[in-house]
Amino acid sequence: MSPEMQMILGLVIGVAALIFLVLKTKIHAFLALIIGASLTGLIGGMNPIEVSGAISSGFGSTLGSIGIVIGFGVMIGRILEVSGAAERLAYSLIRFIGKRKEEWAMAIAGYIVSIPIFVDSAFVILNPLVKALSRKTGKSVITLGVALGIGLVATHHAVPPTPGPLGVAGIFGVDIGTMIAWGLLFAIPIIISGVLYAQWIGKRIYQIPTEDGLDFERPEEQMSYQELVQITDERNKELPSLFRSMFPILLPIVLIFMNTTLQARGIKGGWIDYVLFLGQPIIAVGLSLVAAIYLLAGQLKREQALERMEEGMVTAGIILLVTGAGGALGQVLRSSGAGDYIAQQVATLPLPAVLIPFIIATLVRLIQGSGTVAMITAASISAPIVVNLDINMALAAQAAALGAMVFSYFNDSLFWVVNRMLGVKKVKEQILVWSVPTTIAWLVSLVSILVANLFVG
Repeated sequence: MSPEMQMILGLVIGVAALIFLVLKTKIHAFLALIIGASLTGLIGGMNPIEVSGAISSGFGSTLGSIGIVIGFGVMIGRILEVSGAAERLAYSLIRFIGKRKEEWAMAIAGYIVSIPIFVDSAFVILNPLVKALSRKTGKSVITLGVALGIGLVATHHAVPPTPGPLGVAGIFGVDIGTMIAWGLLFAIPIIISGVLYAQWIGKRIYQIPTEDGLDFERPEEQMSYQELVQITDERNKELPSLFRSMFPILLPIVLIFMNTTLQARGIKGGWIDYVLFLGQPIIAVGLSLVAAIYLLAGQLKREQALERMEEGMVTAGIILLVTGAGGALGQVLRSSGAGDYIAQQVATLPLPAVLIPFIIATLVRLIQGSGTVAMITAASISAPIVVNLDINMALAAQAAALGAMVFSYFNDSLFWVVNRMLGVKKVKEQILVWSVPTTIAWLVSLVSILVANLFVG
């Protein structure tokens, strides 16, 4: 067997073992990634000592670039959850966007809220607002819930400091500001298509929540828009101000964008270096955490505030381990030479190279369900392949992140969160409510990436 075929065989067996371990055993995805990386290197012909060294260096270098940012980010998200900042943002958007456009307001709220808050938690937080709006406006809870869900999942997949796309950016070596800019852009057509679908499906699955279940009849009297405004005004008195709610979200984005813009134009020296310092992701997100603590957690006692932030870190620990293990697999592929060999073969195919991470992410997502694991796995496998090809690495990173959006179904926790909280019980309707719109979002992402690749690929 030639060395090249041995490398490919190692990759195939390593990935097959990874998928089997995640699907059929009690082994966690973190350990499964490490085992898959070990098998890839050993079967691929690497020296055993080299394999362990590649795993260690890949794990460390990946977390070295984004680990602190993930830690800060999840603490910010937890403060935004418990303070009511996410709810305040949603109420303000409803007021701003206006009458009979509540589904657009919920989608935009999701677009913003999911940047710092985990998507499952964000849906749970805003779901009571979805139900209240449904009862007060007469719009199907399905319309409002699907619009919110698509808004949430769009930036969850595409925009750091959400851990998935942040980890992908680290593995591909993409500037985080550039990743944020592309993610915010790609999320727009996703949201538009999602809201249009939400309006369509809400007419076919018309449900209005009541205190003791779901009422399938249209209410005889709908609340006037002015009455709705009055109720939101009353609720807003109990929540932090819009400025305080938005500031921790916007601060790091603005600072990181400034850093990216100045570096792209080669501007540095003097006071500009301090601006560049503040725009480093670690510093920018750290400042955002300080702002969140003092603007939103002021009513909490010191022990309570620390406890809330530590609750966020519990989730961050798993994300950090999986992201680091993905980096370890990628380093093994680079060290074994498998990445270079596959890149040479792919370069001869009539296929845009940017589709490689997209296709891998799609397949992994369909097989094992977790969007974050699919993103990280796709990035780990494809980054060593596309790095030597003529390709925009930021688009490749977004392809790995957005390709993992496809057909959310039974093995995805968000599938159950959305359907259960909206009261959808029939399997056919569950698929229509969440599997179909996520697949539409995936198709829109594919088209967007291909169009972008024509201009900047």
